[in-house]
Amino acid sequence: MRVSASWLARHIDAATLPASPEEIGEAFVRVGLEVEEIHPAPEITGPVTVARVQEIEELTEFKKPIRYCRVGFEGDRYRHVVCGARNFAVGDLVVVTEPGAVLPGGFAIASRSTYGKVSDGMIASAKELGLGADHSGILVLPPGTAEPGDDALDVLGLSEPVVELAVTPDRGYCFAVRGLARELATALDADYTDPAARIAVPPAEGDAWPVRIADTEGCPRFVVRRVDGVDPAAPSPWWMQRALLSAGMRPISLIVDVTNFVMLDLGQPLHAYDASRVTGEIEVRRAAAGERLETLDGQTRTLDPDDLLITDGSGPIGLAGVMGGASTEIPALDDLAEGTRVDVLIEAAHFAPTVIARGARRHKLPSEASRRFERVVDPALPPAAAERAAQLLVELGGGTPADGRTDAGGVPPTAPVRMPLDLPDRVAGIAYARGATVRRLTQVGCTVELDAGADSSTGQGSVVSVVATPPTWRPDLRMPADLVEEVLRLEGYDVIPSVLPAAPAGRGLTAAQRRRRAVSLALAEAGHVEVLPFPFVSAGAWDALGLAADDERRRTVAVTNPLDAERSRLTTTLLPELLDILVRNRSRGADDLALYAIAQIVQPSEDTPAMPDPVVTGRPSDEEYAAIRAALPDQPVHVGVVLAGNREPRGWWGRGRPAAWEDAVETARLIGSAAGVELRPRRAERAPWHPGRCAELVVSGTGVVVGYAGELHPKVTEAFGLPARTAAVEIDLDAIPLRENLPVPTVSAFPPVSVDVALVADDGVPAADLAEALTAGAGELLESVRLFDVYTGDQVEAGKRSLAFSLRLRAADRTLTSEEANAARDAAVAEAGVRHGVALR
Repeated sequence: MRVSASWLARHIDAATLPASPEEIGEAFVRVGLEVEEIHPAPEITGPVTVARVQEIEELTEFKKPIRYCRVGFEGDRYRHVVCGARNFAVGDLVVVTEPGAVLPGGFAIASRSTYGKVSDGMIASAKELGLGADHSGILVLPPGTAEPGDDALDVLGLSEPVVELAVTPDRGYCFAVRGLARELATALDADYTDPAARIAVPPAEGDAWPVRIADTEGCPRFVVRRVDGVDPAAPSPWWMQRALLSAGMRPISLIVDVTNFVMLDLGQPLHAYDASRVTGEIEVRRAAAGERLETLDGQTRTLDPDDLLITDGSGPIGLAGVMGGASTEIPALDDLAEGTRVDVLIEAAHFAPTVIARGARRHKLPSEASRRFERVVDPALPPAAAERAAQLLVELGGGTPADGRTDAGGVPPTAPVRMPLDLPDRVAGIAYARGATVRRLTQVGCTVELDAGADSSTGQGSVVSVVATPPTWRPDLRMPADLVEEVLRLEGYDVIPSVLPAAPAGRGLTAAQRRRRAVSLALAEAGHVEVLPFPFVSAGAWDALGLAADDERRRTVAVTNPLDAERSRLTTTLLPELLDILVRNRSRGADDLALYAIAQIVQPSEDTPAMPDPVVTGRPSDEEYAAIRAALPDQPVHVGVVLAGNREPRGWWGRGRPAAWEDAVETARLIGSAAGVELRPRRAERAPWHPGRCAELVVSGTGVVVGYAGELHPKVTEAFGLPARTAAVEIDLDAIPLRENLPVPTVSAFPPVSVDVALVADDGVPAADLAEALTAGAGELLESVRLFDVYTGDQVEAGKRSLAFSLRLRAADRTLTSEEANAARDAAVAEAGVRHGVALR
C-alpha cells in the first residue's frame, strides 16, 4: 500500500505529521507495520511549465502517427513540440519540459530535429515526470487546475515523497488510508477522527434498486446507491488524480476514479453499473455449472459452481468482489454522443473472504478489490462508502442523487473478548503504566469495559478483567492473546526486555541431533554444499524420475491450500527438488556441483487413518490426541546428495575427473562413517538409478537397507536436462541405528600382514558380495579388505572376471606367523567359494 503525506494529512492534524518521510516510516514501524520502500520525490530540475495546446498539425507521411504541436505559455510565448501521443486535443492543458530541464533518470531535454521538424522541448507523460508507471499517453491536466505559464512542479506537487508499506494478511484494514491514518495517529499520539464517521449517511427512504441475496454466507451485506445524470466526460480533479498516481493507480475517467479513490481512502471496494443496462432485480447467488460471463477485460469465462455472482434479469453481470461484467459497464467516452449523461448504480458490498480468494485464484484475476476482500473489509462501511462516492459524483460530475438506498443484509455481530487486566503485563514481563491497556485497546477501536470476575487462566479469585468488543474492521481480535498483542505492539516491542531463559542442567542435543550435525559437517568438509529443498512436488515429478505405477513413493499427501498450485503434494523423496536445484545452478553457469540436503520427507501408508478434526476451544482429550498422532504419516529424516560435472577440477596438474557412480558410493560410505556405522554397498535396481550402476546401502552387521547410491538413469538425466553420468545418493538417516556408546578403537602395536588373493567369479557376482564373504571367512584377524584390480581377457574364460583383493591381517596381542595368515586367507577364500562358487586364479 502506497500513501503520501498529504493524503494522510486529510485524516490527521497536519501539524502532528513528521517533516520527513523517513520519520513517518519510523512511526509506522513502531506500531508493527513494515516499510517496504520510501519513494523520494522525483529529481527534476530546470523549466517544467504548464502550457495550453494551441495548434496540432498531423504529420501523415510516417509509419506511425506523429503530431507537430504549438503550445502556448503566458502572454505570447509559445513553443513547437513533436509528439506521438493521441490523448489530447487543442485547448487542453499539458506539461511541457522545456530545453534545459532534466527529468528523473538524468534525461536531459534539448531542442532537436526529428521527423523533419524542430522539437523545442517535450510534452511529458506521468511516467516521464516520475508520477507513476503509465506511459500510454501524455499527462492532461483538468481545466482550472492551473494557468498557462505556471510552474508545473508546484502545480503537480512533485516535491512530495511516497511511503510504501507491506501489509500483512491479518491487517486488511491497513489497505486503506483510513486504517493507515489510525495507526499513524496512534504511533504519534495524535488526535484521530474516523473519516467514515464524518460522512453524513441520510436515512434510507425506500430502495434505490431491488436486491435479493440468495447466498447470505458468501454475501452478508449488499448496498446500492443511485446517482442520475452524471457527466462521464467531466474530468477528475487534479487532487484526486494525484492521489491515485501516488498510490500506483492510473486515472481513467471520473466515475472509475471516484470508485478507486473511495476504495483507497476508506478501504471499501466499489463497483459502478450503468443503470440503463441493468435489467430487473439484482441477485447475489452462486453460479450454475456451465454459466458464462464476459468480464471487463473482454474475456469470456466459464464459471464454477463455487463462484459468487452478481446477476440481473439477463444473467451474470459481475464476478462478486473480483471484476464486473462487460454487459453493464459504463460505456467509454468514444462510444457516447457528446453531452450524454449516465445514470450510475454504486455497489458497496461485504463478501466472505474465502469465497473471493478462491474465485480470484480460480480465474487468475487478482484485482485491487479482491486483495481487500480476501483480507476482510469492514462490514459496517458499505453505506458510508456508497454515500461518499455518490457525493463526489454529484459534486464533480453534476449528477443528482436518487431517492432511497438499498441495504440488504446486515453487519455480523462481533463477540466481546474478556481478559485479565494485567495479562499484557504478565506476558511482556514488565509493568505498564496505569490505564495503558484500556487506552491502547480504545485506540484500535475497541469498546472497553472493566469487570470483576474469576480468572479462568489462573484459578484465582476475583480479579479485574477487561471486556473488549472489537470494532467491525478488526475480525482478527478473537481471544485474549490478540488483545495482548495489540497492547504490546502499541506500547512498543522495544521496551520489552530481552532475557534468555536459564538452560536447565543435564540438557543438550539429542543423539539424533548430534548425528545429523555430524553428517552435515562431514559432507561440507568433503566439498559438498548444503541446499534447502522445497518440500512440495508436482505429480509429474514421478514420471520424470521413471517411477513405476505401483512405486510406494507415488503415494503422497495432498496439501489442502498449496503455496504453488503446480506443486501440491508433500514429497516422499529429496531427489526431485535436489535435481531441480542442480538444473537451476547449471543454468546460471555453475557446472561442477556437489549438493546435499538433510530434511524430512513424508511417507503415508495405505492404512493410515483419516485425520480427526478436534474442537479448538480446549485441549484435545487423550483419545483425540492419540488419534491425531496415529493419523500422522511417517516423516523420517533423509540425506540426499547429487553430483554433476567434475569431482576433481582440471588444471595444470591434469584433465580433472568427472563425478561418477563411484563418488556417490563413497559419499554414502562417508555419511555412514559420520553416523557411526559402516555402510556396505550391494548391487541393486531401483529407479531413478541406472540398473547396472546402482548400489543399495546396507548397515554392516544388521542387513538393514537404508538407502541407495549410484548413477542416474539416462532417461532421468535427459528429462531434467542434466549431463550424463550425474550421480545421486539418498539415505534414510532415521533408519540407521543410533549408537550412544561407540566401541573404543583398539590400537595394536604389532605389525600387520598383507596377503593378496585373485578370485575368478562369474560376471554377475558383485565385488561387494565377494568382499563380504572374505570378511566373514577370515574371522577376527581381518582388519580390512580392499579390491585393487579387476581383469577380463584371454587368461580368463568368457563370462567370468578376475577380482584381486588385498587382505590386511593383524592380531592385537602378538605378531602373526605366516601359518596364521595363510590359514585366515584360506578360510576367507573357502567361504567365498561356498557362497559364490569362485576359484583362486
